[in-house]
Amino acid sequence: MDKQDAPLALSDLINRHSTRLTDADTRLLDVLIQDPIRAAMENGKDVSSRAGVHPASAVRLARRLGFKGYPEFRSFLQSSLTEGGNDFESPAARMAARLVKAEDNGLLASLLDSEIAALQQARNSVSDADIRAFSTALRDSRKIFLFGRGHFAALCSLITLRLNRSGYQTVDLGNQLHQLPELLSTLAADDVVWLLSFRRAPALLQEVRDVAVNCGATTLAITDVGGTRIDPAPDHQILVSRGEPGESQSLVVPMTIANAVILDLASIDNGRSIKALNAFRSFRAAARFTTG
Repeated sequence: MDKQDAPLALSDLINRHSTRLTDADTRLLDVLIQDPIRAAMENGKDVSSRAGVHPASAVRLARRLGFKGYPEFRSFLQSSLTEGGNDFESPAARMAARLVKAEDNGLLASLLDSEIAALQQARNSVSDADIRAFSTALRDSRKIFLFGRGHFAALCSLITLRLNRSGYQTVDLGNQLHQLPELLSTLAADDVVWLLSFRRAPALLQEVRDVAVNCGATTLAITDVGGTRIDPAPDHQILVSRGEPGESQSLVVPMTIANAVILDLASIDNGRSIKALNAFRSFRAAARFTTG
């Protein structure tokens, strides 16, 4: 199939060749459309079996749609999946896309390649000045409030732990939603609210941002380039990708940025972080805590 003339979606293919399609083709297409994720993973024989048609029917359908055979048609379905689109609002679709990409080089190698590519992109898009803006705001704050939902709740918990051990009073809002009004009522102009959100900002995040604006607190945010909109914009925002559609989309990139901020903070706070870490270590040793 000529890639320059390739349609953008399966629906375009169907419309282009609708007059040539048979009843068996229609049954196959019903199966493909109902579960495009599974369709991108299966071979022609499996798809035909699910549609209740002859095993060769999938090959005939692929040729009627302009492909040399079913493997080429399947590659088209896989490309449609891994190149993104509305399907990626589904966690199942994102996982399926990663499995598709892992077929050639192996799962672990595919994940490592994805992480390396995302980290390299972060190297090119995030500057030391961006990191310093965050660390300076944290250094000069009275108190720090972290907020993230979903996967980012785990990252907020880690950042909160590290900042508290570094001597900065930090509250993980997402971990105390039952006390959110009480916690937000203590926000002051010399506080910092640090938001983490990718793909789509939850409504509660915008509400936290609104409270921060009303009290004059400084707002920091780590978000993706296209999916997260915070209005008004944070005082300092780092825009970064966690990987292309179909790649791992893990927490490695935002975690690396957070680690860089905390490390930079230690370099500009006149020993506050180092002293606090040493004091915490001595306290834990003296108290004989063994929980980590």
